[in-house]
Amino acid sequence: MALTALQLRSVSHAFADEILLENVDLSVESGERIALVGPSGRGKSILLKIMAGLLCPSKGDVVIEGQSFHQMSAEKRQQLRCRMGMLFQKNALFDSLKVGENIAFPLREVTKKSEQEIQTLVVKGLESVGILHAIDLYPDEISGGMQKRLGIARAQALDPEFLFYDDPTAGLDPITSRKIIELIISLQEKRAATIFVVTNEMARAYQVAHRIWFVGSGKV
Repeated sequence: MALTALQLRSVSHAFADEILLENVDLSVESGERIALVGPSGRGKSILLKIMAGLLCPSKGDVVIEGQSFHQMSAEKRQQLRCRMGMLFQKNALFDSLKVGENIAFPLREVTKKSEQEIQTLVVKGLESVGILHAIDLYPDEISGGMQKRLGIARAQALDPEFLFYDDPTAGLDPITSRKIIELIISLQEKRAATIFVVTNEMARAYQVAHRIWFVGSGKV
């Protein structure tokens, strides 16, 4: 029997007078792939960030493996965040750091690994997404598709159990988009991670997801 990885309990969220989410109740099993689709600006990315613990909902609770995310201690919350990876909508790469250094950054920040261990993981991460040859280049020296691959590799750097992808195929041509989703699925299957993917492309949603959530009019 699959374990419940994440639950939303009566989650609501609003900005000013605009209600984006209202009394959302959802449950996700460990190892599931969930796609979030719906009109632009109607709450998909907000829901993703709430589940990832980056936003606190206006009301309700996010429960991860039976524990309330926002009621646990700061130490436990930080430990949980180290088990999560996030690809932001515009990649959020460090322009001043080379490709390899972008992946090394989270490893240096939150682990006690030696520099040799970190470099081994950097090479492994870049190999997993097929851009090892770009290790010494800067993000603005590689293509949009390669930047997405780098963002995915950095999100995977800590070997997370939960992965959140905010529109990973935005701005990419259809062939590259399909390959990026194939990569996400391949990496997820190796790690048996629980993943959430925001997308505006139904073809990509059907490609990636076990289940598709439609987000709109405050509901899911």
